[in-house]
Amino acid sequence: MTKRRASLDSVEEAVGHSFARRELLERAMTHSSVSSDNVKDLERLEFLGDRVLGLLTAENLWRRYPDMSEGELAPRLNQLVRKETCADAARHFNLGPALKMSAGEENNGGRDRDAILGDAMEALLGALYIDGGLEAAERVYDMYWGKHFDAIADQHLDAKTAFQEWSQAHGHGTPSYADIKRRGPDHAPCFTVEVRAGKLKPEQAEGSSKRDAQTAAARKMLVREGVWSDD
Repeated sequence: MTKRRASLDSVEEAVGHSFARRELLERAMTHSSVSSDNVKDLERLEFLGDRVLGLLTAENLWRRYPDMSEGELAPRLNQLVRKETCADAARHFNLGPALKMSAGEENNGGRDRDAILGDAMEALLGALYIDGGLEAAERVYDMYWGKHFDAIADQHLDAKTAFQEWSQAHGHGTPSYADIKRRGPDHAPCFTVEVRAGKLKPEQAEGSSKRDAQTAAARKMLVREGVWSDD
């Protein structure tokens, strides 16, 4: 078995879909740096996959947040479909090793570049849609986006707002922030702030302003409670 064949097999295993038209998968994993008259790259599939991703995300937002306005849904959609989120999904499915690209692109770190991985993930969704219909694309969507949906969607918010929404939604009430100490000279102060919410264990954090310290403390809460990832 060739290395290329093995890498494509690993993608099929990761997404749980055996392609009836294997050329679709091959194309989805082919970067434009090696495209030619005889080799088709992922760009057309990426174009389609971007729309599939948008549809699945919009539907999930509509169903999950029935009381939100369009203005509240839009930034969450942008967060869920942004290139960096798609790149994280690509890493989840380990698409990097399966990508076919020029030696120059690979030497420049192309296999772990957000722009390339994000395009590949969208192209894969497009290939799945053509090969197995919306149901096939949705199954893979649910494997990554579905499991992390709320956490990804809420990352469009600043940490204080996100923690307040989460705290209130989970019965912990509105968070409160207390100044603990201030140190350092006037031109470079450092503030320590503590955040509390209901019966949750408090968290403290530092910042160059009270606002920065409050934001840092809220973020520590979100990470500790598993709402946000620590990245």
